Amino acid sequence: MKELVEVIAKALVDHPEEVKVTEEQSGKTLVVRLSVAKSDMGKVIGKQGRIAKSIRAVVKAAAMREDLKVLVDIDD
Repeated sequence: MKELVEVIAKALVDHPEEVKVTEEQSGKTLVVRLSVAKSDMGKVIGKQGRIAKSIRAVVKAAAMREDLKVLVDIDD
């Protein structure tokens, strides 16, 4: 999941070298934390959070194959 979030985020931002993705797993829950440059935060979140919702939907669909619950957290 980490690689998926990283690829999506790097495609959206102006400073892909500042994209950092970490993941923590406990049981069947995986928390993926995404951190980007301050100037790119709006590009990752989108108007009314639409892009963030889309990222979460894609990751959730990919997680269903592995029977995991994935939470995507966007850090500022």
